[in-house]
Amino acid sequence: MTTNNIGIIILAAGESKRMGSPKQLLDIGGKSLILRTAEVALATDCYPIVMVIGANKAKIAPEIATLPLTIIDNPMWHEGMSSSVKMGLAGVYMTYKEVEAVIMLVCDQPYLSVSLLERMVEIYKTKKPKLIACKYGDEIGVPALFDRSLLHELLEIKGDKGAKSVVMNHLDDAYMLNFEAGSIDLDTPDEYQNFLNSLR
Repeated sequence: MTTNNIGIIILAAGESKRMGSPKQLLDIGGKSLILRTAEVALATDCYPIVMVIGANKAKIAPEIATLPLTIIDNPMWHEGMSSSVKMGLAGVYMTYKEVEAVIMLVCDQPYLSVSLLERMVEIYKTKKPKLIACKYGDEIGVPALFDRSLLHELLEIKGDKGAKSVVMNHLDDAYMLNFEAGSIDLDTPDEYQNFLNSLR
């Protein structure tokens, strides 16, 4: 197997409070959001692929049970996204200790693509930035790639902070990648409906 020593962590442990049902299972074109995200990750040369689940795991796990990825259950999901980041990093390290960098993904960006992730890998391999983050509108966020030298900082975040706090600490070292469609995430029933309407 050809791999590039870059892991992917898919954060999918949240309870989708604003959606009112697990957004990981929202149907888009006949596939759940979580399955689409996992398939995008698996279509790259990245290894390992780790998915962190937590809330609603009994409903979500069957969607991805047959995929060749490492599934980590985060029983502390209610403590916030930082707990899932840490569990994901532990899962990467348990699977493959030689990892050079990790890419953090969430599962509610429906326009996530293989080409975007491959571009991040290419930039990392050729330009060697410590950090690659995506820019959409005024936002900076995920997908984001973190060099191994930053992983200890990810392990130190607390509460409902995700990886963004580490991104903001290293803007001077960061390569910014435009991903305008990244601004579309699905947090509420209205956002989901508007997205489905846009596909018609």
